[in-house]
Amino acid sequence: MARYVLRRLASLMLSLVVVSVIVFALMHAAPGGPFSFEQQMPAYMMENILRKYGLDQPVYQQYINWVWAMLHGDFGIPYQSPTETVVGLVLRAWPVTLAVGAVSIAFAFGFGLLFGALAAFKQNSWIDNLVTFGATLGMAVPSYVIGFFLIVVFSIHLGWLPTGGWGEPKHLIMPVIAFSLGPMAIIARMTRVNMLETISSEHVRLARARGIPTRLIVRRYVLKNAAIPMVTVLLPIIPDLLTGSIFVEAVFSVPGLGRFFTTSALTRDYPMIMAMAMMIALLWGIMFLISDVLYAMIDPRVRLAGSSG
Repeated sequence: MARYVLRRLASLMLSLVVVSVIVFALMHAAPGGPFSFEQQMPAYMMENILRKYGLDQPVYQQYINWVWAMLHGDFGIPYQSPTETVVGLVLRAWPVTLAVGAVSIAFAFGFGLLFGALAAFKQNSWIDNLVTFGATLGMAVPSYVIGFFLIVVFSIHLGWLPTGGWGEPKHLIMPVIAFSLGPMAIIARMTRVNMLETISSEHVRLARARGIPTRLIVRRYVLKNAAIPMVTVLLPIIPDLLTGSIFVEAVFSVPGLGRFFTTSALTRDYPMIMAMAMMIALLWGIMFLISDVLYAMIDPRVRLAGSSG
């Protein structure tokens, strides 16, 4: 197992290098630049600004300089906020996104597993039909549409909640609902499908024939076996929830990473874009690694490549 984890970590490092090269190349391949909007600025002032941020050097040299600084913990200075560092800006905005994301994860996983299990045990009933319809609707409707609908109903018509903002617990309610309905629909649908497949399997039918109590069958066989394929599908959802949603944060005026990522893309804030891209890639790689390890822990029949069994 240790050898496998080390190999996966080495593969993750290689993936991060590839991501950094691709993102860096795409940023500089796009027309314009972070200061191209300064049309009235004299040429010598523009040259000084480009020299200050190292943008007057060849692209390959800029990449080498960025990698060297990153390895020393320096991600640069964001162009949109030159009075602070990229790390400082991320540390200031990420707690907001983490608060929304953590509550959304608990909401999505808790209710998704519950609704999926109810639909599986009440197959072809009105509960099953309702959960299936809700899951299909949740996967089909974008989060920002759900956000606007929530604002219209609970803020404009009922006046129960504020339309946006941050700082109080009530500001979390609508962003969490809009952000978690999509993942919750996926989790509920996956739970239902996997549990139905496990319930109809031969070993579960044999356990029922032997007179084993239903709750024991569910705990020992159904839940554990149904969780095996869900691990590799559901854990990669977490990075999306922890790095924020551009649309949800924009709709509800949440001052999180999603908003800064949007402004960074529009203003060509290279240091901020690179930091966000590397953070998202790192989270994805870690979650895939954790899912593979958990897969082997849940199912002892699984043998990971390079492990001793």
